[in-house]
Amino acid sequence: MHRVRAELPEPVQQVVADYERHLALERGLSEHTVRAYIGDVVSLLGFLHGLAVVGQEGGEDGQPTDRSGGRGVGGLDLTVLRAWLAALRSAGTGRTTLARRSAAARTFTGWAHRRGHLPVDPGIRLAAPRPRRVLPSVLRQDQAADLMRASGSGAAERDAVALRDHALLELLYATGVRVSELSGLDVDDVDLGRRVVVVLGKGAKERTVPFGQPAELALREWLAHGRPALARPTSPPALFLGARGARFQPSSVRRIVHEALGAVPGAPVMGPHGLRHSAATHLLEGGADLRSVQELLGHATLATTQLYTHVTVERLKAIHDRAHPRSQPPGG
Repeated sequence: MHRVRAELPEPVQQVVADYERHLALERGLSEHTVRAYIGDVVSLLGFLHGLAVVGQEGGEDGQPTDRSGGRGVGGLDLTVLRAWLAALRSAGTGRTTLARRSAAARTFTGWAHRRGHLPVDPGIRLAAPRPRRVLPSVLRQDQAADLMRASGSGAAERDAVALRDHALLELLYATGVRVSELSGLDVDDVDLGRRVVVVLGKGAKERTVPFGQPAELALREWLAHGRPALARPTSPPALFLGARGARFQPSSVRRIVHEALGAVPGAPVMGPHGLRHSAATHLLEGGADLRSVQELLGHATLATTQLYTHVTVERLKAIHDRAHPRSQPPGG
């Protein structure tokens, strides 16, 4: 998309740059989220201006069609939005990606209308395919216990790396925080006495999340015997450090989670987000209400949290099918 963005007309490039600043500075979105939004918008604007965007059909001469009418961003209308999505669909784009791209387009056209780039907001009338909601894989509670037990046995030797890995696994599962939130934690964000951690979530929203005694003990061991061994004079105040004393990165956390789960028999293949799903599911199975879980996880809407109720229902149905004598028809 870098090439397509560079080939857009100069005034349109300026609009994209203004929108990028809006997302990063005014809305406080993460660098990754901003990049995703801008990629979708550049795809739309490239389609509008007849650039070589995947899935775009050509005109009668086989060349891409400029639909802007010489009006730049002002050429966006409902017909263009629908044609863009149709072209993406024809190119094999999945329903989930189409839904994300249409949402990104609606967000952009709303902003563009408010800024005076569009006389009306065509995104209001844009219908998008609903993404298929796939139930996430989660650990059983006994598998989560096996994971922490195996991790804890490695930390018992008080090796600095083993202490760190055990502490981050305990904290991930105890709190259900996102991997980016975990990596962004500083030492001062953790209150061991109250057993809470202050997390900076999406949209720069701060929330306080509690954790239990196992995570507290793992963190105390890491802070007392592990972190000092890895810290350097130039180390940041990060809670978790890498082997060279730098802030521990999300990619490294994902590797740790994958490797640790590989030692648990029967555990599904998952990363840190799988531990987040597991934490939410186990909270609900333990009797927590949806609103509390929503606040703990930092979900903007309750609808996102409700996905986990489907997970628990499906698991209950599976248990019922295996265990209840009348779960199968007679003779089945």
